Amino acid sequence: MGFGANVRKQREALGMTLQALSEHAGVSVSMLSDIEREKKSPTLPVACRIAEALDTTLSRLLEERGEQDVIVIRQHERRVYRDPSGFERHLLSPAFPTRGVEWILNVVPPRGDSGWFPPHRPGVEEFVTVETGRIIAHIGDTQLELDTGDSLYFAADVPHRFSNPTDEACRYYLIIDSHGLRP
Repeated sequence: MGFGANVRKQREALGMTLQALSEHAGVSVSMLSDIEREKKSPTLPVACRIAEALDTTLSRLLEERGEQDVIVIRQHERRVYRDPSGFERHLLSPAFPTRGVEWILNVVPPRGDSGWFPPHRPGVEEFVTVETGRIIAHIGDTQLELDTGDSLYFAADVPHRFSNPTDEACRYYLIIDSHGLRP
């Protein structure tokens, strides 16, 4: 099942109409319809707004696996979301509805940007470690420059984005702790 089918499944499980999802996510009904029918892929920030409006996470909307005690995710089997801007989000962990931690590798292209992520619900925390390169973390009104090896923690209930001010790609690991979200 793909992203669009998972959006439809979650929306229907919540008893939500396309119109209601449109109003909560700030995405047009026609775009949502195209996404659910797998005719269009949203940008990463739009996909995240849809996930927030559905009380879930992007990783859970991308995931197809059932819950198990031991799971191996081979590199070629990773769920990767590629934004048209060149930004990549690699899901490194399973996205279980009953567990609230996601481990992600993000790749920001040279001079690229993640786009603005919507605020998560109160209680969601993000942990970032830069593997290679440099990023500027825009956390609400605050800007922080992070170099290779630097780490950052923040309460993710504010708009946030990550931009790469250099001519080299930046790779950073992200852990999202969302224990407070329902499945």
